[in-house]
Amino acid sequence: MKRKRQLGDLQLAIMRVLWERGEAPAIEVHRALFEERGLAVTTIKTMLRKLEEYGCVSHRLNGRQFIYRPEIAETDVREGMVGDLVQRLFSGDSAALVNHLIESGEVDVDDLDDLRALVARKRKGGAG
Repeated sequence: MKRKRQLGDLQLAIMRVLWERGEAPAIEVHRALFEERGLAVTTIKTMLRKLEEYGCVSHRLNGRQFIYRPEIAETDVREGMVGDLVQRLFSGDSAALVNHLIESGEVDVDDLDDLRALVARKRKGGAG
C-alpha cells in the first residue's frame, strides 16, 4: 500500500538528496544542502532521525556511520502533497488548480500542446 506523506520544506529537501543519490550518510546530505540552507550537521542528523521515526527513511551501518536511504517514493509524496494542496486551496477542485496555473503563467504556453496530448491519451484510456 502506498503511504502518502506530507513533508515540511527541510524534510523534502533531505528526501530529494536521498532520492537523487539512492543513499547517503548525514554528512553528505549536509554538504548537499549547506550552501542553500546553512544548517549545522547536527540539525540534518536530527531531521534524519525524525524521518526514520516517521518511516520515510531507514539506515544501515557502515562502520560507525549511518547510511540513510529513502523508504517512500517521491511519487507518493508528490501525490499526497498535491492532493493536500488541491483540497486546502481549491476545495478539492483540481480543474481550478490547473486553471490557476495556466492563468497565472506558471504553465508555459509551449507546454499546453503537451497537456493537450496528455488529456487526449487519458480520454482514450491510456497511461499518463
